[in-house]
Amino acid sequence: MNTAEHRPGRSPARLALVGDRSPHVVSHTRVPVLLDALAARERLVLDAYWIASEDAGRPGAVDGFDAVWVLPGSPYRSEAGVLAAIRTARERGIPFLGTCGGFQHALVEYARDVCGLSGAAHAENDPGAADPLIAPLSCSLVGHEGTVTLTPGSRAEELLGADRTVERYHCQYGPVAAHLGTLRAHGLRFTGTDTEGQARIAELPVERHPFFLATLFQPELHGDGSRPHPIVQGLARAATAHAATAAPSAAG
Repeated sequence: MNTAEHRPGRSPARLALVGDRSPHVVSHTRVPVLLDALAARERLVLDAYWIASEDAGRPGAVDGFDAVWVLPGSPYRSEAGVLAAIRTARERGIPFLGTCGGFQHALVEYARDVCGLSGAAHAENDPGAADPLIAPLSCSLVGHEGTVTLTPGSRAEELLGADRTVERYHCQYGPVAAHLGTLRAHGLRFTGTDTEGQARIAELPVERHPFFLATLFQPELHGDGSRPHPIVQGLARAATAHAATAAPSAAG
């Protein structure tokens, strides 16, 4: 039996959707479709709550959730709030997914709070930064679709079931390759690259975190949403597994 399936009598896993919700952000409007499809097709029932970026920085903002998904939509109204939510998920073993802006900020949080690089900056939030970790891409990926090659044995490869995938983007910022060695040295893995070798997926190994994955591309834009992307399914399964562990159902 798949332990990630929702069972009668068990409360749905609680999912925190972190970002500044807007009807003009396609990723945001896709979420309800994905939640319905996860429930109908995969029997993965998630109780989702939006948390605005300025609220995400409040103490306990994501406590009690079984997963945290930082969605696109940067610049966020509160960079500090988004970074706080990511740090909580990372430090407390809460399943985490960051897509597009969520990927970018997951790298900034890791650089600052794990690697000790207090000056690690996102150029969209700090355009005056002399040496940002996240900088404008040489070629915008807004509306772009491209091949991503996956690292053998990675969580990303396991979820996709293949050594490469074609994904959709909608971003103008990405990581500066020269700075990623420090993040690697402190345990962050870059397990997906584009055709030019640029990092497009980051993850923590399972021995360090039950599910911590971030992608510069947007898996929520896969297809029409009726068949959720394997990465979105992976987050949902991790969330329901976390809920089962945190609050086991009554015997019987």
